[in-house]
Amino acid sequence: MNPAASSATSKNPVALISTSNKTGIIELARTLVEKYQFTLISSGGTAAALKQANIPVTKVSDYTGAPEILGGRVKTLHPKVHGGILARLEVTEDLEDLERQQIQAIALVVVNLYPFAETIAKSGVTLDEAIEQIDIGGPTLIRAAAKNHKYVTILSDPSQYSSYLEEMESHSGKTSLEFRRSLALAAFQHTQSYDYAISQYLIQDLAQESQEPAESFVLIGQKPQTLRYGENPHQNAIWYQLEGSTRGWSNALQLQGKELSYNNLLDLEAARAIIAEFIDDLPCTVIVKHNNPCGVAIAETLADAYHKAFNADSISAFGGIVAFNQTLDASTATALISTFLECIVAPSYDPQALEILKAKPNLRVLELSDPVSGESNTVKIIAGGILVQKSDDIPVQPETWQIVTDLKPTSAEMAEMIFAWKVARHVKSNAIVITSDRTTIGIGAGQMNRVGSAQIALAQAQGGSSSYTMASDGFFPFDDTVKLAGASGIKFIVQPGGSIRDQDSIEAANDLGLIMAITHTRHFLH
Repeated sequence: MNPAASSATSKNPVALISTSNKTGIIELARTLVEKYQFTLISSGGTAAALKQANIPVTKVSDYTGAPEILGGRVKTLHPKVHGGILARLEVTEDLEDLERQQIQAIALVVVNLYPFAETIAKSGVTLDEAIEQIDIGGPTLIRAAAKNHKYVTILSDPSQYSSYLEEMESHSGKTSLEFRRSLALAAFQHTQSYDYAISQYLIQDLAQESQEPAESFVLIGQKPQTLRYGENPHQNAIWYQLEGSTRGWSNALQLQGKELSYNNLLDLEAARAIIAEFIDDLPCTVIVKHNNPCGVAIAETLADAYHKAFNADSISAFGGIVAFNQTLDASTATALISTFLECIVAPSYDPQALEILKAKPNLRVLELSDPVSGESNTVKIIAGGILVQKSDDIPVQPETWQIVTDLKPTSAEMAEMIFAWKVARHVKSNAIVITSDRTTIGIGAGQMNRVGSAQIALAQAQGGSSSYTMASDGFFPFDDTVKLAGASGIKFIVQPGGSIRDQDSIEAANDLGLIMAITHTRHFLH
């Protein structure tokens, strides 16, 4: 149990309270004083709030005899404060120091930090404004209390107040060492996250002036959620939400269905990345299976887009993940419940649609209002290291494409080529995507050679047509893929170019009467 935090100058336990976020602080402070006879020491705005609530409190400056200076930058950095927090109450020399210096031992520290992350999330924030929200005294108080958790309880977040009072109630006004240790861990994680947000902000600021990479790369996850298992049942898995991220799956709402699995989240992320390409387009549906799209379609209505995407590969769509770029309506919901699906995600739902989806209670229904990730880097772990690259999120710019064949596309044909190209960048390399009427009808993914991917995609497209479009994520090293495409009914080809044999492919396209666009941008996805 927590020893009585008394000193030569105080018989009552002492709490130091200094909070930026005042949520719940009045209720906590009143309970501390009235029920547990705490003496309160507080600083700045917190002290003023407590006094206004008629809660007895001593200002830090009155206790230390040192005024707040530098516009409030220095308030709690004083030996009478940190001595009271760091004193080991079983060490005679420490107790003698407290007595000699007239320092009160502090049993409870309630501190939260300046809202740095919230400040930099606002548009137009300057570097000077951000720096003023870097807390100095707060992290020092938190770390000191967490270090000395054998004797001191540290509350670093308002969400901890209720559990602290429950602990006090069940332990006769004291806290257990186990409880204090858990709060100390939370405190160190809190200051770690705080420092991470600051360092990432400064890294990004400096990156605008220098091309040199940062000396270190850190990722911090929070709010761990244990998953049933990983990719396979013998693999444990946990979902950590990325610290400081204001977008993505941490902000999604699950409206119904079973808990999300590791594989669900991987496929949802693949679907999110594709649907983000069409967020401002006509109604669009994306169906993903095993991290690759099996059907993508655009139509005049969402229901039509779903039917087109589903029929593109109905076998693979079974048990798939479906994403939409518009509000899900009742008509589309009715179509969805006619087959087995793992998850659906949309920016919003009509009330009638949600009622219809309840017919499939295990179906995971998610609402993600903004599918754009906002993450500037992608990260992969390798043995002994981390690979970091800039995210492949550059916008498609068809005005920079080069039509290299004698025949040129109409605006409608160009729109089809753009659609195919947008999908191809999200298919695992080597990637070949075949489309018609802005619907995928054949996808070849992850093959060791490009001809193999083309053969799979063409076989799936089932026969010839005079209006099929083919998109390739990488260049054609030989003209064999172009010849295969022409013999299989492909009319339009879009590819990045860059091969030393590009001219061979262009000549083959001209001989076959095809139209070819070169984008000058490769989109490998491994």
